[in-house]
Amino acid sequence: MLGRQSERGTDACIPILESGDRLTRCEFERRYAACPEIKKAELIEGIVYVSLPVRTNVHGDPHAALQGLLFLYAARTPRVRVGDNATVRLDLDNEPQPDTHLRIDKEAGGSSAISEDDYLEGAPELVAELAASSASIDLHAKRNAYRRNGVQEYIVWRTIDSRIDWWELVDGDYVPLPANEAGVIESHVFPGLRLATQALLAGDLSAAVGVVEDGLRSSAHKAFCEAIDAAE
Repeated sequence: MLGRQSERGTDACIPILESGDRLTRCEFERRYAACPEIKKAELIEGIVYVSLPVRTNVHGDPHAALQGLLFLYAARTPRVRVGDNATVRLDLDNEPQPDTHLRIDKEAGGSSAISEDDYLEGAPELVAELAASSASIDLHAKRNAYRRNGVQEYIVWRTIDSRIDWWELVDGDYVPLPANEAGVIESHVFPGLRLATQALLAGDLSAAVGVVEDGLRSSAHKAFCEAIDAAE
């Protein structure tokens, strides 16, 4: 709030970043940079959200599991990058810090790029978030911002509700990607990327890794690797 001032030396004239502030992206970045004690803050539809400390069972452990699966896919797929908690400049009202993402190199046809000051600009092809419940901004305001800015696939793991949703962007709207009878969902943007939702919800990381490895051995993943490796 404008009435509350920081007491950090030369930054004393910069207001502290607080949840609920309505800011431009430029002002959001200015206040965020002046608050090194804040580990995660996001600008969603022009409103600031400062994250609370992260709990283990509802965020830390599932975040690590999902990040590990995406890392495994990126490690075996040329010109695909995985990111963790990286700030993304989507538009002038939205600067989220998604839990994890996958993106294709700009030179290979991807829609995002690294700026001169080392931030990601543009929409990653896939974004994943951990949400405590269905009331989370991840399923509402943030989902709308990702949709409007062209994030092609969006995963939300509702840890308290024990549910994983995966949507793809079709004609400007998000529609669910279907799961097979074993609860496995496969990406359309990243062929061979398979998520064993039932195994993840049950905490069976070995089975979840096995499903990703099966996808990495698929003909669809091989064809995708060949195509993206040949992209100009």
